[in-house]
Amino acid sequence: MTTTSLTSDPGLAPSSSPAHSGTGRGRRLRLGAGQHLKGGPFTYVSLIIVGLGSVLPLYWTLVAASHDQQRVLDNPPPLVPGGRLWSNLQAAWAQAHLGKAIVNTAVVAGCITVATLFFCTLAGYAFAKMRFRGRGFLMTAVIATLTIPPQLSVVPLFMMMSNIGWGGKLESVIFPTLVGAFGVFFMRQYLLEALPYELIEAAKVDGANNFRIVRSVVLPVARPAMMVLGMLTFVQAWNDFFWPFLALNQENPTIQVALGQLSASYTPDQSIVMAGALISTLPLLLVFVIFGKQIVGGIMAGAVKG
Repeated sequence: MTTTSLTSDPGLAPSSSPAHSGTGRGRRLRLGAGQHLKGGPFTYVSLIIVGLGSVLPLYWTLVAASHDQQRVLDNPPPLVPGGRLWSNLQAAWAQAHLGKAIVNTAVVAGCITVATLFFCTLAGYAFAKMRFRGRGFLMTAVIATLTIPPQLSVVPLFMMMSNIGWGGKLESVIFPTLVGAFGVFFMRQYLLEALPYELIEAAKVDGANNFRIVRSVVLPVARPAMMVLGMLTFVQAWNDFFWPFLALNQENPTIQVALGQLSASYTPDQSIVMAGALISTLPLLLVFVIFGKQIVGGIMAGAVKG
């Protein structure tokens, strides 16, 4: 059996190698560093199907938001956008007070994301690299909280927020979710593999205290995981409906609570509801367009070999 290794030139694709053009059945191909596999037709077809399936809900939202109620409910439904998009967007904006709702949601999601990144990174570093009594028990307790349904804590949490005077205020949505068990576990698992003990010991030899180690060593290493966790946290906080619906009122809503008001009537106008949903989705798309490349680039830059 003949085994052929490709050259280590990064610009040389496997298909250009003489070994790749051989016809022997037993011939095997080994990829060197910096080389890439080329996808076949099945790969591209699969990616196209997945991509279309992901874009289809957003496209239907756009189509439904650009027609009137009667046209949306027709059978068969419309497949191309109509000419009522701008009027439906204005109606949804005015009826649900989406301007204030978007500002409230941006404040809530931003505060939750920043706090989650800060606290979860510190806690993940402590559980991953620091030695202290009860570390295993505390980590088990953190993970165990993931098994508790959030509905069980609604009543005591609502009473607590009312007793401290936060009923109907954004603080009642922000503070209960400043840190999450998933974020702690996620950062702990990442730092366990990505952060070598040698870097920490070298910083200690240079005289750095714990805060300096976190700032100069831990945060640069944890940046890829923080970008991913930040995106997941922001999207979850932006789309959260259950607790904001209970904690806030109609005068001070988040975007999802405001959208619920559009569909709360006896016969809601589906085109206006879809227009409101389209407005609520645009900020998320904008965030991903701005930070998506940094997230992917950070993940690739932070990849380490075990």
